[in-house]
Amino acid sequence: MPIKRAAFKALRQNAKHRQRNLVVKQNVKKSVKAVRKAVAAKDRVKAAEMLKTAIKVLDRAAQKGVLKKNTSARLKSRLHRAIKKIS
Repeated sequence: MPIKRAAFKALRQNAKHRQRNLVVKQNVKKSVKAVRKAVAAKDRVKAAEMLKTAIKVLDRAAQKGVLKKNTSARLKSRLHRAIKKIS
């Protein structure tokens, strides 16, 4: 355990940030999974709809610093490519 007050505060902040980041990461995972599921079912309309929400979630995660910008861009690119394949 930390000894100094500043270290205790940092510990508390890390716990809060970790919880917040976990929620964002779960949303990212859920939205990407929904797009991939729609692509697997070859439902182009639903996949395109889900892609819009996935892009919003990915951009927000990159903006908050939960994901790196390139990671977000890579995921978006792969989702776009997958949808393009089924159309």
